[in-house]
Amino acid sequence: MSVSALRNFVSWAMVVLCPLSLTAADTGSAIVHGKGGVWVNGSEVVDSTAIFPGDLLQTKPGFVASLDAEGSSVLIQPESVIKFQGTFLSLEHGGVSVGTSTAMSVHVNCIKVKPVSNERTQYDVADVSGTVRVAARKNDVNITQGSALRNASPDNNSPQSATVHEGQEATRDEAAVCGTAVRPGGAASGLNTKWVEIGAGTGGGVLLLCLLLCKGKKPTQVSPDHP
Repeated sequence: MSVSALRNFVSWAMVVLCPLSLTAADTGSAIVHGKGGVWVNGSEVVDSTAIFPGDLLQTKPGFVASLDAEGSSVLIQPESVIKFQGTFLSLEHGGVSVGTSTAMSVHVNCIKVKPVSNERTQYDVADVSGTVRVAARKNDVNITQGSALRNASPDNNSPQSATVHEGQEATRDEAAVCGTAVRPGGAASGLNTKWVEIGAGTGGGVLLLCLLLCKGKKPTQVSPDHP
């Protein structure tokens, strides 16, 4: 067997024999497992799939998903929306249970939850109706808030930190801390708020046009520059 043929054989053998999780660890990605009701970037996951930084995950009502990354495992609760960012998760809605030995953190708007150390830490983060709940299950986690993460309110420009000790829980009011409106709840619709805003603007234009036409004005009387 030639050297080239041997190299090809070994390469294919490594692809077949190496677990998918090891491949993901080398690329900064992760593996998502689901049994229905789990969507990645708008496509349903049948069994398992690799995800990469920037990918959006959604779970429908009654369904959960598990995420395996290097040194971390995450249980994604039903009706959750998260964005995988490699070393951390951006939680848009719902809840996650994290077990990590690589200090994987969870961001909710301008609020950041991160293990105090690289020791194996287990903690929960939930964001429902504008209230962020953090529970430390094993070892301690820090809650940091401030404009360093996202646009915080003028009254909260200075990052603030607090420690949630093992066995304790803490809550934060997202709107009060970050100075933002409460984001819409529920993952079932899968709508991007940007498109909702655009749709609302379009609807307003249609309503205005309807009012003009209902007043008896003919189409020829409507200026193309000033409807």
